Parts: sequence; structure tokens; C-alpha cells
Amino acid sequence: MTNKIMRIGIYPGTFDPITNGHIEIIRRASKLVDHLLIAVALNADKGPLFNLQERVAMVREAIDEITLLNQADEFYTTIEAKTFDSLLIHFAESRGANVIIRGLRAISDFEYEFQMAGMNARLNPKIETTFLMASDRHQFISSRFVKEISRLGGEISEFVSARVAERLTHRFHKELATTI
Repeated sequence: MTNKIMRIGIYPGTFDPITNGHIEIIRRASKLVDHLLIAVALNADKGPLFNLQERVAMVREAIDEITLLNQADEFYTTIEAKTFDSLLIHFAESRGANVIIRGLRAISDFEYEFQMAGMNARLNPKIETTFLMASDRHQFISSRFVKEISRLGGEISEFVSARVAERLTHRFHKELATTI
């Protein structure tokens, strides 16, 4: 009799904010592993609009919705959000992960992701990287574009959840009020 090894996956990102594209990748990734960690990076170099706690809260709201959808489809993967501020491979090792999941939107993403996967494989060849292509419906969604559209008063409900759209509207409305 052999013991089944638990498949632990990590889906890392800044999630500033979490988009419907991220949610699609999380849902699909959750069907490939037994436990999925959504690793929210501190990544202060990117100058995030939302602080780490706000981004984690948005990710946790998405996880709650994904878990309900997965249970309806009889998938029972556990999903949780964790923060990290280290090398991704070190975080993966500390959590016992055996796979890193990366989403690809377009060919332009591939070169960077391919290089990162190669470096991670050199640092720890026991941890695989799996790429999931975004569906054509979500290929062009990026957090950066969503923030820009929202900042300029555009409609973003097609790209993010209602709660995230509300947070963005509030954030930019608040910023606008303080600059007037």
C-alpha cells in the first residue's frame, strides 16, 4: 500500500486588484491540486494601489466564491491566501509545495515566465512550474489596465467582481476628492 502524496500548489501574484482572469486561473488550478495557496506578494517595488491587507481581503472574498462553485461541481480542494516577501521558491519550499502555477495571457508573458520557471527549476528541481493559459475571454485583462480604466471613470464590471469594482471606485473617488 502506498501513501498518496498531497499535491500542494502555489499561485503567486500581487493581485492589485484580483481580476476575473486571476479568478479563472485559481478555479482551474484548484482542480489540479489538493491544496492551493494563493500567495499574495508584498512587492512594494510595483507601488500597489491597495495595501497588502486589502489585497488579501479581496483574494479571500474570491476564494469564498470559488470554493462554493467548486463544491457545486464536487471539487473539494482547500484554497487559502497567504502573504510572502521572499523568493517564491523559498516560500514554496516552506509550504511543502510541489507545483507553482502561473497564468499566461499572451505570448508576451511567456518569455518572462519561461525564464522565471527555469531559474526556479535550477534553485529547486523538485518543484514544477505549470502554466495555465487564460481563456480568450480573459486574455487581455490585467490589473494595471483595470486600475487605469477605473481611474478614468470607465466601466470595469466585466473585468473584476462587484466588490473589487466598488473598492476601486471608492479608492479613485476618494483620491479625486482629496486633489480637488
